[in-house]
Order: sequence, then structure tokens, then C-alpha cells
Amino acid sequence: MKIIDEALEFETRKLSFQTTSDRIIASRKVKSLILGINEIYKESQDPELMDLMKRLTVIKKKIEVRLKGRSQS
Repeated sequence: MKIIDEALEFETRKLSFQTTSDRIIASRKVKSLILGINEIYKESQDPELMDLMKRLTVIKKKIEVRLKGRSQS
């Protein structure tokens, strides 16, 4: 399961994306990982895969907040 190993490696990587380009690339990467794991999850219904997707989604949301900026309200 190469995609699961790749997702676990991405999850443990230090998240310090310095440039906007790095953040865009990371956001796309984590999205593709989530979608790939979802395809496996549809077949196996493994709860560990769901937990992994949830953790990756949290990381993706953090990256997107940095991309879009915080609202000035």
C-alpha cells in the first residue's frame, strides 16, 4: 500500500511551507492522498483509513487557511 505509506510520511513531515507555491503543491498533494485513500476505504471499510483521512483533512485545512489568509473581522 504505497499510498498509505506516502500519507503517513506526509503526516509526520514538518509543515513549514515557506512560499505560496510550496503551500499550493502541499495542498494538492494532500488532496490527492485523501482521494486515493478514499478509494481504498470504499472497498475495505477499514476504520483506520477513515482516521487517517480525517487527520490529513485537518492538515489540508491548515494549509488552506494559510493560503487564503485569515479574515479581518
